[in-house]
Amino acid sequence: MAAHLPPIVVFDLDGTLADTAADLVGTLNVILRREGLAPVPLEQARDIIGSGARPLIERGFEASGKDLTPQRLEELYRFFLAHYHDNICIDTTLFPGARDALEALAGAGFRLAVCTNKVEAHSVKVLDALGVGQMFAANCGRDSFPYFKPDPRHLTLTIEKAGGDPRRAVMVGDSRTDIVTAQAAGVPVVAVPFGYTDVPVRDLGPDRLIEHFDELYGAVRDLLKSEAA
Repeated sequence: MAAHLPPIVVFDLDGTLADTAADLVGTLNVILRREGLAPVPLEQARDIIGSGARPLIERGFEASGKDLTPQRLEELYRFFLAHYHDNICIDTTLFPGARDALEALAGAGFRLAVCTNKVEAHSVKVLDALGVGQMFAANCGRDSFPYFKPDPRHLTLTIEKAGGDPRRAVMVGDSRTDIVTAQAAGVPVVAVPFGYTDVPVRDLGPDRLIEHFDELYGAVRDLLKSEAA
């Protein structure tokens, strides 16, 4: 049956498809100010986004040198989700060329999906607000399955839910988490260097590195030809 399934490109969201940093850090800083702590500058915070809201809060507190108990973390996590949901797409934008790349892939018969460590409702809301939500056959977040990145099952279950062919799949991401997830799943990975990572993605061994979304379609086609060879 897999031979009849379409090829698929699976995208991370934060730092890959969309520049969400300003709105994520805005919510983090609301929390820090409520706790009497200094806000984190946006450029500094870009390196601590990408693993989900809990690690973002933890790193924000670490930067301020204040301890955070597990119970307090859960309380702040719930506040973060509620506040971010209400302020989710104020300054968030698609990265240059992302919409055109999605349209080119869809026009060539590729299935599209999102695999993100955002909660699913937030991912859906962001992409709908940006006007591209309808382009994805599946939009799977941290809470969509019992597993989330870097567990490879988050990626493989996303591919399955989208109705794509796991043997003709490519992951696109911006961080160590995305690259490790794809490699563990046996899926080739394209990295973008303009996202959120504390280590340059070129040093993490992606199959391809693109500087702009204009290069994505060619990179995906080349990788799938290589896989089939």
